[in-house]
Amino acid sequence: MDVYFPLSKRSRTSASGEKFEQKKPSIEVLPDECLFEIFRWLRGGRERSSCACVSKRWLILVSNICNYEIRDNNIIHALNPKDESTNKKGGIVSEVEHNDVDSDGYFTRNLEGKKATDGGLAAIAVGTASRGGLGKLFIRGSNSWNRVTTVGLRAISRGCPSLRVLSLWNLSSIGDEGLCEIANGCHRLVTLDLCHCPAVTDKSLLAIAKGCPKLNDLTIESCANVGNEGLLALACCCPNLKSVSIKNCPLVGDQGVASLLSSASYSLTKLKLQALNITDEMFSVIGHYGKSVTDLSLTSLPNVSDKGFWIMGNSQGLEKLKSFTIASCLGLTDRGLEAVGKGCVNLKQFYIFKCDLLSDKGLVSFAKVAGSLESLQLEDCHRITQIGLFCSLLNCSAKLKVISLVNCLGVMDLTTGLPPLSPCESLQSLSIRNCPGFSDSSLAVMGKLCPQLQHVELRGLHGITDAGFLQLLKSCNAGLVKVNLKDCVNLSDKGVCRLTNLHRWTLETLNLDGCKISDASLFAIAENCLLLGDLDVSKCAITDSGIAALAHSDLINVQILSVSGCSMVSDKSLPSLRNLGKTLLGLNLQQCKAISRSAIDLLVQQLWRCNILF
Repeated sequence: MDVYFPLSKRSRTSASGEKFEQKKPSIEVLPDECLFEIFRWLRGGRERSSCACVSKRWLILVSNICNYEIRDNNIIHALNPKDESTNKKGGIVSEVEHNDVDSDGYFTRNLEGKKATDGGLAAIAVGTASRGGLGKLFIRGSNSWNRVTTVGLRAISRGCPSLRVLSLWNLSSIGDEGLCEIANGCHRLVTLDLCHCPAVTDKSLLAIAKGCPKLNDLTIESCANVGNEGLLALACCCPNLKSVSIKNCPLVGDQGVASLLSSASYSLTKLKLQALNITDEMFSVIGHYGKSVTDLSLTSLPNVSDKGFWIMGNSQGLEKLKSFTIASCLGLTDRGLEAVGKGCVNLKQFYIFKCDLLSDKGLVSFAKVAGSLESLQLEDCHRITQIGLFCSLLNCSAKLKVISLVNCLGVMDLTTGLPPLSPCESLQSLSIRNCPGFSDSSLAVMGKLCPQLQHVELRGLHGITDAGFLQLLKSCNAGLVKVNLKDCVNLSDKGVCRLTNLHRWTLETLNLDGCKISDASLFAIAENCLLLGDLDVSKCAITDSGIAALAHSDLINVQILSVSGCSMVSDKSLPSLRNLGKTLLGLNLQQCKAISRSAIDLLVQQLWRCNILF
C-alpha cells in the first residue's frame, strides 16, 4: 500500500544566498469556487456555522449557499454508509435532518448604527438558517455609517427564505441590486418598509412585485427615485395589500396611488399619504375605491383643494372608515368637512391638524352629521372659537366620549352669543392644552356641558384659577379618575384639596407638575386618596414634611411618584421614601439638588425593585 508523507518544513537557500522556509500547504490557497463546492457538502447547520466562524471570507462564502445548493442527503449517505441512522419505520434519517429545523421564521433581528454591516447580515443568515429561520429583520443605518451593501442582502436572500418582514432605514448604500436579491430569495415577504433609501428606484419595486406576491404591508418614505411605475407593478402583482403608507416621494402621483387603490379595493384597510404630488382626482378615487379602508391619513397635500374633499365625501365609498387624520391640508374648508362627515357614516376617531381655513361653521356642521363619532381632536386650528366648541358639543352624536383642543388660539372667553346649554352626557374625557384664551368662565361652562367627565387634562392654561376649577369639580358627577394640571401655575392648594375631597373614591392619577401647591396638598392627598397610584408633584413648593405625610398614610399605595425639581426635598426624606418603597415601582428624583448622591445611592440599594431616576 502506498503511503504518502508530506514533506517536512525545511530551509531553502535562494540564488542571492538568503534563506527562506517552505510553507505548509493551506486550504486558504484554494479559490472561492473550490471552497464553495466544499462547503456545499457540509452536513448540518452546526458544521456550517463552525466554518463561518473561521474568517470573514469563509463567512461570506457559507452565507451565499442556498438550501437547494446543499448536496443531497442521499449522496452523502451513499458515500458514508456507516453514518446512517434508522428511524422507527426502518427509514434512513440523515444527520442533516437531525440538525436542521424547518425554517418557519421564528427569529427577529435588529441591526443599528455600526452593527449594521454585511458581516453582521451574513452571520444572521448562517446562524438562523438551521434554527427555525429568520422571520423579521430591521436594519437602521446612519448618515455617517453605511456598511450594508448588496453582499449582505444577498446573504439574507439565500440563507433566509422564511423572511416575512424587512425594514430598511437610512441606507444610502442599498440600491436596486440588493432588493432584487431579496425578491429572488424571500418569496414569503409580507411587510416591506423603505425609509430614506435614495438609491432605490422603481426597478426594486418591479422585482418585489414579481417575487413577493404575498406582500400586504408597504411603507415607502423619502425614496426620491420611486415613482408611479413601481406602484403600478405592485398593484398588478400584489392584490392582497392591506396597508399602504407613502411619504415624501416627489415622483409619486395620482396614477401610482390610484392603481394601488383600485387593485386592492376589497383588501386595503389602512392608507397613509403624505407630502405627495396628488390632486383632487386622486381624492375621487379614494372616495370610490376605499370600500374597505378603516384608517385614513392625509397630510401635507398642497395640490388638493376643497373640491377634492367634497368629491371624496360625496362618493359614499368610505362607509367602513373609522379613523381619519387630516393634517396641514390647506384645501380643507367648511364645505369639504361637512361632506366628509356625511360620507363617513361610521367614523369614530377624527383628528384635524393645521387646517387654517376651517371655522366654527364647518365644525358644527360636521358634528351634526357625524353620528358615530367618539373622539374629536383639534390642533392648531386657530379659526375655531369657543362658540364653535360649545355648539359642537350641543350638536354632537350621543357616542362622543373624547374631545381634545391643542394650541387653538381662537378659543377664548366670551360672555355673549352662547345658545341655551344642554349637557353632553356621553363625554368622558376633556383635554385642553396650550390654549391661552381658555380661562375660568370657559371651564365653568365646560363643567355644565360635560357632567360625566372622568379624565381631565388642563395643561399650560395660565388663565385657570381655583375659582374656575372648583366650578368644574362640582359639575363632575361621575367622579374624576385621571387629572392632569401640568403648568397651570395659578392653581393652588385650595383647588387640589377640594379635588381630593370630592373625588377621593375615584381618583387614580394626579399630575400637579408646575402648580402653585405646597405641603397642604400632600396632606390632603394622604388623608383622602384611597386609589391614587400615580402622583406627580414636580417643580412644586413641597418639603420633607409633605413626603413624610404620604409615607405615614395608611390609605394610599402610590406606585409612581415624581418629585423632580423640588428643591426643598432633602436627605431628611430618605426614611419616608424608603417607607413608600414598599409599593413604589417608579421614583423620579431628578433636579432635587438638596438630596445628596450618597443618599440616592443608598436608596437605589434598598429599593431594588423600584426604577429610580436621578
